Amino acid sequence: MQMVFGMNGWWKRLAAGSAVAALLVGWSGNARGFDLAANGAASGTDAVASGERYVLHLHHLHTGESLDVVYRVGNRYLPEAMDKLNYFLRDHRTNDVSHYDPKEFDLLHSVMAKLGKPNGVIDVVCGYRTPWSNNYLRTRGAVTGVAKNSQHMQARAIDIRVPGVETKTLRNVALSLRGGGVGYYPISQFVHVDVGPVRQWTFAGSGD
Repeated sequence: MQMVFGMNGWWKRLAAGSAVAALLVGWSGNARGFDLAANGAASGTDAVASGERYVLHLHHLHTGESLDVVYRVGNRYLPEAMDKLNYFLRDHRTNDVSHYDPKEFDLLHSVMAKLGKPNGVIDVVCGYRTPWSNNYLRTRGAVTGVAKNSQHMQARAIDIRVPGVETKTLRNVALSLRGGGVGYYPISQFVHVDVGPVRQWTFAGSGD
């Protein structure tokens, strides 16, 4: 193991660490406060500091919570950011938390980039669902548009709106990415996006 001696080496290491810390700690500029992304030391400070920052701006329509988060830097998903996203997307009926497939966040990021709104806000209609919540939604009517084995229960799906973007336009952009399943709910005005098999459907009734 190479040791660094002398003041010059010490200051270089301190400066490198400070640069990474400054990169990964963001201030949202409003009541949302700080978003500490994660500790990048495990993959090397140079790799983390030079990587592209992947950011999501989310607002949950049921809980009223908002989250601005850097969830990935370069090819590394940031563990503390994953924890924040998993909690934010918890089942809002039971407060149960799951562990989302990070590819779902990449899909949301790609949707916003293709819309030309990389800094836009995504309104979350529904994130993770426990089996109990999924069954509850399925039994609210004869036809509900809720799948028995929904990707929501696997933490691989999110129902979304994007303020200022028509639901049909959002659907078309999601379809063009071919990142998984896309459900179009024109009455309820949201789009389901998941990272399961590539498929599409339209539900003309009201859903959640």
